[in-house]
Amino acid sequence: MVKDYLKLIRIPQWIKNFFVFVPLLFSLHLFDKDYLILSLKAFIVFSLASSFVYVVNDIIDIEADKAHPKKKNRPLPSGRIKKSSALILAIVLLLIVLFSYFFFNAQFISFLYGFLILNVLYSFYLKHIVILDIFSIAAGFSIRVLAGAAVIEVPVSSWLILTTMFISLFLGVMKRHSELVQVADTNKVTRKVLAKYSTNFTNQMATVAASGVIICYALYSVSQRTVSVFNTENLIYTTPFVVFGIFRYMYLEYQNNQGENTTQVMITDIPMIMTVICYVIVTILIIYKII
Repeated sequence: MVKDYLKLIRIPQWIKNFFVFVPLLFSLHLFDKDYLILSLKAFIVFSLASSFVYVVNDIIDIEADKAHPKKKNRPLPSGRIKKSSALILAIVLLLIVLFSYFFFNAQFISFLYGFLILNVLYSFYLKHIVILDIFSIAAGFSIRVLAGAAVIEVPVSSWLILTTMFISLFLGVMKRHSELVQVADTNKVTRKVLAKYSTNFTNQMATVAASGVIICYALYSVSQRTVSVFNTENLIYTTPFVVFGIFRYMYLEYQNNQGENTTQVMITDIPMIMTVICYVIVTILIIYKII
């Protein structure tokens, strides 16, 4: 029973909330204990907020998930957890998140509450509107980055925000593409909005989003503000990791149809794991003048 509840709150999906650490990494305060603790607290509260959203979304989509080849095995659609029990859990998680108001600054709380409102709207309405559904997913990641900057009260580069937005759009498009492929294989439409997409359209969107990620990050690494803040032009050498990561993800989706679950890819694909680790290590070495 406990295992089912842990699956319901989607702990593996908490990896998405590591986006709140992005501003900390580029703030030159990564090894500052006070800044690190604040970011950890932000990560925890965003993880609980995400779990609340996942529970609410599963409650809403319980019937649709029963028709999904993979989602039908989740605790709610499979009947292992009652709908009433899931609703109580959602209320408890929401109360905990709302209570965090007393432990963070007002700007961070505004982003946190904005994240909740956005995702609730997504669960009930926005996910049914073509294109806007993907932008809603992307906005969630961008809010995480902005909240991560707000909690430690540091500015964040506009290029970094744009990079985050395009990465988020890219992942959202890959998710829709994977769902389209599954629909074609099973002839079961699990999302109404999928009828408004096509594989050709999502392929073009993915190309645009992937290009946006690479261009924005490259421009961020060589921008005058970046060079001035870090006092080095060497950040450009981290760009190949970003390019490889994008291409690897596209390969996994187009060749193996693994793009629906971002978390699964990030924790199971060895080349992707090594790319992320190498990127973080090299970035730290460059920014913090360890090399």
